[in-house]
This record gives sequence, structure tokens and C-alpha cells, in this order.
Amino acid sequence: MDVEKVFHMTGGVGKTSYAENSSLQKKASDMVKHLTMETIQELHHALTPKSLGIADLGCSSGPNSLSLIKDIVEVVEGISHKIFQPLPEFLVYLNDLPTNDFNSVFKSLPDFYRNIKKDRNEEVTPSIFIAGYPGSFYGRLFPNNCLHFIYSSYSLHWLSKVPQALYDEHGKSKNKGNVYISGSSPPSVSEAYWNQFQEDFSLFLKSRSEELVTGGRMVLIILGRIGQDHVDRGNSFFWEILSRSLAISVSQGEIDKEKVDSYHVHFYAPSTNEIEDEVKREGSFQVEKLEMFEIEREVKNGGSYGSAVAMTVRAIQESMLCNHFGDDGIDLDTLFNNYGKIVDEEMAKEEIKPITFVLVLKKL
Repeated sequence: MDVEKVFHMTGGVGKTSYAENSSLQKKASDMVKHLTMETIQELHHALTPKSLGIADLGCSSGPNSLSLIKDIVEVVEGISHKIFQPLPEFLVYLNDLPTNDFNSVFKSLPDFYRNIKKDRNEEVTPSIFIAGYPGSFYGRLFPNNCLHFIYSSYSLHWLSKVPQALYDEHGKSKNKGNVYISGSSPPSVSEAYWNQFQEDFSLFLKSRSEELVTGGRMVLIILGRIGQDHVDRGNSFFWEILSRSLAISVSQGEIDKEKVDSYHVHFYAPSTNEIEDEVKREGSFQVEKLEMFEIEREVKNGGSYGSAVAMTVRAIQESMLCNHFGDDGIDLDTLFNNYGKIVDEEMAKEEIKPITFVLVLKKL
């Protein structure tokens, strides 16, 4: 499966869209907003660029990306006013895979510009130039030294591909019945995922080091894990629940077991040591901050927590599931209804605590 051609968050603004089911991601962004804005302040004080190049890598199709840009503009406005400097131009590059619903983002731009102009004199309205940049961030995207700040939220735990080493020489899965690393997975499975993450993250850092100016910053929000054990009651557990939900669909005759056995997610939850070691090994960046946080449970419109999680996972996984099983080969409503029920059942027994890291890097 070619991830770059297939993977995308569910577009549009419908009930199952990412735009309607990305509140957890927005909450995470808000929780570390103070770090993001502090980083922007430090960057602006140190470099005072006339044009501020900003890239959001993995912008997706919801409202979160433009909300971030508005916050950055307001912070830079405040700094410029205090030190009596002219406001820089803002060159904003929104990046995601080519299959992303960029049109949903572009349709919201008139309202974005209208809100920026609101309550501002025309003379002091900031110049903001926004462009879409489709392509994988596992490789070069931009010209040399054109960026000052890079932001990426909930994107870098997605690998460039499902690790090839998960399959034997006959193309059969070594991790049957599991979509990710589980307690029943052989050691070669976690090794395959780790090797793929190493390769991808190193290429990401190398590519960004060529695009960022010296002293440029990156703020990266990424799902992770505590300690060396890959199997925990955190992010990996949500994938175990997807495996269980698919098994129910198999038992009910809705999908073929062989199809399920060959379905694996292109995901990896790194530990802090793995992140720090890889940054040090690549050598282009200095770790300024690496913090861990948990997002509090959130329920919308009186629904259950399980239903909210199920809708979020569906918005993220729908494109891959439909490609693998066929649009008519899987009943997503039933699958994620079962998923939500299992989450609620498990939460009644013991908390599920997914871990998120925020990483601030400075280009050396």
C-alpha cells in the first residue's frame, strides 16, 4: 500500500469528518500553546526577520491549522509593537499528503482574513500569504533556508509506510491478528516498527535542517509511550481495541480473516529516550524542551467517551481501512460502534492513558 497516495484524514465537514472529530488534537495544541508562543517570541527576538517563514506539517483539513496561524500573528504583533519594529510579512506553508482535503482549508480562508482585519486599521493589518504544499515531509519540501518556524501536531507518529519487515518472504504477516505491536507480537515486530521510525525521523530532521535558517525552531507534538515496553495501556491499547473490533467483524462474517491478518497501521509511539537519541545522532538540532502530558477525557453532546474516541480513530483510519478492505468490504458504522463499546467497557475496568510529547528543537 502506498501510504502517500492513500492516507488522509476524512475530509469535508460531515459527521465522520476529521474537522468534526479533531477536538482532542485541538485540546493538545491548546495545552502546549504557551510553549509554542514562547518559542515564537524567542525566535523573533533572536532573528527579527522581515519575512517570517512558517510551515505547518501535517495540517490536515480541520480548523486547527488556521487557529494556530492567528495565534502566531497576534504574538508577533505584540512583540513588534513593544520594540517599535515594523511587523514582518507572514509566509505560511500548509503541508500534508496530496490526498488531504486542502479545499476545506482554502474555503475557510476568506473568513480567516476577515477576522484578521477585524478591529485593526488597514495600515496595521498584517500581510499574511498562505499556500498549500502537498507532499510527504519524509524528504525535502521547501528551498534552503526559507523557514524560521516549523510546527507539526499529531503527525510524526505516522510512519512513511507500513514496515516491510512485518511480512515474511511469502508476503504473509508475522503479526497476524494484530494491527500494531501487542503482547502476542514476536520481537521482530517491535524491531521493524522501531527501525522504520528511526529511518523516517532521521530523514525528517535532515530535511528540515536544510530548510530552516540557523537558529530556527520546531515545535513537534507527537504521541509516545513511557519507558521501553511497547505494550501499555496508552496509545498501543487503542490499536489493540481496533484489532479486537476487526476480530468481531470476522466472527460475524463481515470481513475475511486473511484480510485482517494483513492489515497493519503505519504508526509508532516513541519513548523520550528514542526521540532524544535520534536528535543527537542526526546532529542538526538541539533539544530545548521535551515534555510529556496527558489529555483529559472529553465527551461531546452527552455521548460516551468510547464513542468520541471511536469517531476520532475512524476519521484517522477510514481512508486506509477502505483502501485495504474495499469501500463495500467493511461496515465502518458497525466496526466503530463495537470499538466505542469496547473502549467504554475497558475504561470501566481501568483508565486508558495515552501519552503525548511536545518537543522544541533549535537548528544549530
